[in-house]
Amino acid sequence: MKFNDTPIPAHAGVGLKPQHYDDILGNDNQDDRSVAWFEVHPENYFAQGGLSHKALSAIRTDYPLSMHGIGMSLGSTDGLDINHLQSIKTLIDRYQPGLFSEHLSWSRYQQFYSNDLLPIPYTEEAMGIFKDNINQVQDALGRQILVENPSSYFMLQENDYTEWDFLVTLCKETGAGILLDVNNIYVSAINHGFDAEHYLGAIPAEMIGEIHLAGYATEEHAFGQLLIDDHGSEVKQDVWDLYSTLIDSVGAKPTLIEWDTNIPEWATLVAEAKQAENKLLSHEEALA
Repeated sequence: MKFNDTPIPAHAGVGLKPQHYDDILGNDNQDDRSVAWFEVHPENYFAQGGLSHKALSAIRTDYPLSMHGIGMSLGSTDGLDINHLQSIKTLIDRYQPGLFSEHLSWSRYQQFYSNDLLPIPYTEEAMGIFKDNINQVQDALGRQILVENPSSYFMLQENDYTEWDFLVTLCKETGAGILLDVNNIYVSAINHGFDAEHYLGAIPAEMIGEIHLAGYATEEHAFGQLLIDDHGSEVKQDVWDLYSTLIDSVGAKPTLIEWDTNIPEWATLVAEAKQAENKLLSHEEALA
């Protein structure tokens, strides 16, 4: 089946989870959709067939789709895994997502693979590595990709840029866009003591192709409090407030609720998406 390259609307979507396939596919009313679009991790669909593809094909028939990669390792110093890139291209050709995104991080070196999105130094050397890898991805896929800002728990000392300047410069020089994760900004700002609103103000509105919202966990340590971006609960009020500040500045953007651990019932996830949708609608009404 071939799908149209449906743009992602400036409304609220959620991450697609197998636990919710029946809830989504059981709704036959085209005028009563609970969310506007879905995002998937393409690595979960590298197999060529099976029930997951059957469900995704049915859902893709009715909904726009975004793909959010977690294994490309754009910061790898030894280049990209070509087999991984080809698998991504095969999925993109098959499902024609409106957006494809990856992370400002690395997770692979030669035969070493990490299950984490590892931090990078914001240096000129790292800039060159990311530029080469992003250009290769965009050339192979024949499309712009979005790059997501990370959450972080320690700061590397040898930096030539702030995170926000690194991200903006990288996207200017490659033509990539930005997936702006508001929860990640808040988590990192609290962990490191910088101004989250200053970060938001440094990101050009036209670069933002998608926004992520999620919950975080709080850990108490001998050195103090640490916030962890665990995607395992409702979006916290401070993050909602930061999101409102952002869309008041840059306008309505496609907004995703990420909830990847402690997966809730479908109704709970929809309720979170409705909060985002209401904020987007309130912003549009204020401009009318």
